[in-house]
Amino acid sequence: MNPYLRTPTLVTALALSVTLTACGTGDESEANDGNDVKVGLLLPENETARYEKFDKPLMEKKVALLTLGKGKVVYANAMGDAAKQTAQAEAMIESKVDVLVVDAVDSKAIAGAVTKAKAAGIPVVAYDRLAEGPVDAYVSFDNEDIGRLQGKTLLDSLGDRARNGKIVMMHGALTDPNAAGYKTGARTVLEGKVNIGKEYDTAEWKRENASANMTAAISALGKDKIVGVYSANDGMAGGVISALKAAGVSPLPPVTGQDIELPAVQRIVAGEQFMSVYKPYSREAESAAELAILLAQGEKIDGIINQVVSSPTTKRVPAVLILGVPVTRDNIKSTLVLDNVYTVDEICTQNLKATCAGIGLE
Repeated sequence: MNPYLRTPTLVTALALSVTLTACGTGDESEANDGNDVKVGLLLPENETARYEKFDKPLMEKKVALLTLGKGKVVYANAMGDAAKQTAQAEAMIESKVDVLVVDAVDSKAIAGAVTKAKAAGIPVVAYDRLAEGPVDAYVSFDNEDIGRLQGKTLLDSLGDRARNGKIVMMHGALTDPNAAGYKTGARTVLEGKVNIGKEYDTAEWKRENASANMTAAISALGKDKIVGVYSANDGMAGGVISALKAAGVSPLPPVTGQDIELPAVQRIVAGEQFMSVYKPYSREAESAAELAILLAQGEKIDGIINQVVSSPTTKRVPAVLILGVPVTRDNIKSTLVLDNVYTVDEICTQNLKATCAGIGLE
C-alpha cells in the first residue's frame, strides 16, 4: 500500500507490464509494437532543482520499465516562458507524440495547445499543475493539504509568540494554480490565530523577488515585529532568509518551505530554515508515466485514479493526488535519507558535520 495516496489504487509496474504485453495473440512482435510509445514531457522551468534532478529522470526510468525499454520520452523545458512552452507543445503535436505530459508554466496560456492535442487525438496528462483545456488526467500533490502542513508546522513552532508579533506570507506566482491551493490551505490554519502583517504573490517564484518582497515587509513592519514567515517553497525561503540576515534580524524567525531542495535541507540542519515539505516525486512521476502509457494504449485509467478535480475550463478531471510530508531537523534521517533522496554525505558538508552529529544525522 502506498502511504502517500489517499487510496491504495496504483497499479504495479509488473501488472501494467503484463497488461501491455498480453495482447491475446501470443505474437511477440505485436506486443513490442504496442510498447513503442512516444511520451512528450513538457516541464516548466529550471529555477527549481526538482525538475531536472527528479521529475525528468524518474519519468524516463518508469516509461522504460513499463514499455520493456521500447518507449521513449521526448523532453522540453520552457525555462519559465509560457509562449516557449506553447511552441514546444505544438512541435510535439506536429511530430505526433502518442501522449503529452504537461507541467504548465501558465495554466491558462497552455489551454490552446491542450485543445490542439485533443483535436489531433493525443491525450494530455496535466502534471503537477492543473492545466486548463480538455486534459484527460491530472497528477499532483494535494496542494491545499501541503499548505495546511506548512501553516500548522509554522503555528506549532511559534507557540505563544503567535499572538505577540506578525507573520509575513510569501506566496507563489499567480500564474501557477498550485500557489492558490497552498495559500488556501495555509490560510485555513493561520487566519485568526496569527497576525498576518504582510502578504505577497511572488512573480515567477523567484528567489530574488521573494528577497525584495521580504525587504519591503521588514521596512514596513519593523524587523523586531516579525515572528515567522510562511514561504510557499524553498527557493523563496532562501531569498527570505537572505533578506532577514541583511536586515540584521537575529535570531531568525521560523521560515517554512517546500520541495526539499538540498540547500534548504542544509539550512534546516543549520537552524536557518525551520521546515520544508517532502513531496515524493518518484510517486508523482511514476503515476504520471502509468497514466500516460495507459492513455497512449487506449486503456482505462480507472484503477489508478483516487480523486476527481475541476479546472476553470474542464469539470471532473480524473486525478491522482499524493500527500506531502513535513520535514524538520527531527525527521530528515527518517524521510529524505531513508528514501534515498539525499545521502548524509550530501547533506552534511564539512561546515555542518558537527551540527549533523548533534541531531543524529551521521
